[in-house]
Amino acid sequence: MSNLIYQNAIATDDWTLVELPKIEKVVRMQAGKVVQFHLTGESTISATQITDTVIPPNGLVLLPMSVYIARKASLENRVAKQEVGIWLATHERLETLIEVEADLNRFPLITVFVERFSDGRIFSLGNLLRTRYGYNNTLRAFGDVLRDQLYFLKRSGFDSYLIRADRNAQEALSSLNDFTRPYQGAVDEKLPVWRRVSRK
Repeated sequence: MSNLIYQNAIATDDWTLVELPKIEKVVRMQAGKVVQFHLTGESTISATQITDTVIPPNGLVLLPMSVYIARKASLENRVAKQEVGIWLATHERLETLIEVEADLNRFPLITVFVERFSDGRIFSLGNLLRTRYGYNNTLRAFGDVLRDQLYFLKRSGFDSYLIRADRNAQEALSSLNDFTRPYQGAVDEKLPVWRRVSRK
């Protein structure tokens, strides 16, 4: 069974995820402790990885942001045909993409990869894409995505979720309705509850 949730249902994933070639990870230490997250804006992708990334010649492809930026000119026809989506990690700067592509709605799909469940930057990225940058197409979360996150990812602007491979998407689906009347305003409901509910 598919682990993709889209529009409140289990869906088939028609996109081919293009991954960067693997390199040896360097364990970073800070104050004697292993650093768990990459710092925002930290460069973690080499020029060799970008050059060596293989892009399928046909079909819908989900490209790393860095690869798209480096090969933008050669991908224009496929972008025009809505065959290219973008993925970025939580530590990558969204502004880097904005600098080369002012209209993000050229992409039918943008996805954010979260390496660890506890990395909350994915919520900020979703919010920025929907509010500051006006992205209106499908926004997907993938990586270490678990049931407990889905409702809050939805509130941050996500409408598609690729659940972690060892979890059941059908069980996770119900979490999108964990709360019926959220108190705060957010991307999915801008007004706080005290502005939406009449107490007369």
